[in-house]
Amino acid sequence: MAGVSLKCGDCGALLRSVEEAQEHAERTSHSNFSESTEAVLNLVCSSCGKPCRSKTETDLHTKRTGHTEFVDKTLETAKPISLEVPKVAAELADTPDATTSNQTEEMIVPEVDKKLLEELEAMGFSTARATRALHFSGNTSVEAAVNWVVEHEEDPEIDQMPLVPVNSKAEAPKPSLTPEEVKLKAQELRERARKKKEEEEKRMEREREKERIRVGKELLEAKRIEEDNERKRLLALRKAEKEEERRAREKIRQKLEEDKAERRRKLGLPPEEPSAAKPSAPVIEEKKSSLPVRPATKTEQMRECLRSLKQNHKEDDAKVKRAFQTLLTYIGNVAKNPNEEKFRKIRVTNPSFQERVGALKGGIGFMELCGFEKIEGGEFLFLPRDKVDMAVLNSAGSELDSAIKNPFFGVL
Repeated sequence: MAGVSLKCGDCGALLRSVEEAQEHAERTSHSNFSESTEAVLNLVCSSCGKPCRSKTETDLHTKRTGHTEFVDKTLETAKPISLEVPKVAAELADTPDATTSNQTEEMIVPEVDKKLLEELEAMGFSTARATRALHFSGNTSVEAAVNWVVEHEEDPEIDQMPLVPVNSKAEAPKPSLTPEEVKLKAQELRERARKKKEEEEKRMEREREKERIRVGKELLEAKRIEEDNERKRLLALRKAEKEEERRAREKIRQKLEEDKAERRRKLGLPPEEPSAAKPSAPVIEEKKSSLPVRPATKTEQMRECLRSLKQNHKEDDAKVKRAFQTLLTYIGNVAKNPNEEKFRKIRVTNPSFQERVGALKGGIGFMELCGFEKIEGGEFLFLPRDKVDMAVLNSAGSELDSAIKNPFFGVL
């Protein structure tokens, strides 16, 4: 049986032709070959049609692509091997410097239409990508270049500047699409770019919305903390105010107790015992009847008159204070100028007197306690010179001054 393959005696590889044996020898430096009746495997992938020459190649192809089904076409492709050296190979062997001369030939960037290149760069393509697209699309139009970019955008060298030999006269490949198809492809590319831009804008808007929500939550939390702090501050302030009011009330109560004890002392009454229960009214009347009756002094009568005046008009403290000051002025003028009749005679119907003293219950009564008398049918209050008592006037001035300065006067 004629041999259908060449077998390397050094490594056992099966080769289909003399050309493959020569390539194997150059690659491995093996030189021991012999004819073999064992055919070279030809396992063809059912999915993509890739031929595999060994089980190892099928395993690698399965790992890379996931294709697992292969058809064995070894017998179909097995042919008797020819041991003649091909003419092409012999010619190449005779001219060993051809490849070397080609490899050393200078390479340059191909020339393209500058206007088309500028338009592509304005559309956002890099210079290398635009130059490559124009060169390989025939350097005819922007649409053709865009179409080429769409078809080859997955190429690994898409952004590498193309190079051609200096003396190359070969024309660039012509575009394979009609002008209408080129326009459609260009429109598709623009639409794709527009959608990509819209998606990017939507994504950025979502990010901005998330940021606004986050900032809003932080502001709300800061506001809540500020409100809590303000509420705590107000509670502490209100508590301090209540404590201050309590201390003020306690101070007023103590002052009232002191004034009450002072009045009882001046009236000749015994001190009041806080722990003792108040007796019933009859018992009080009985005790009072057993006490010696002492007539009130002129000073006590004046004090009681002033207290009664304040009690009768307690809703208008300013009016009461003005009345006390007016009475003190009248009494002071008489005490300083007892011989001047104009200070000892007061017209009762005078509007100023009526407004300040006469209209208040107890105002004229206090003047009468100081020695003033009503004359001429009650039209005037007159203090005769022989009835001017400096001791009484001084006592009246002291009582008036105390009533004006003491904020607790007349409270009880």
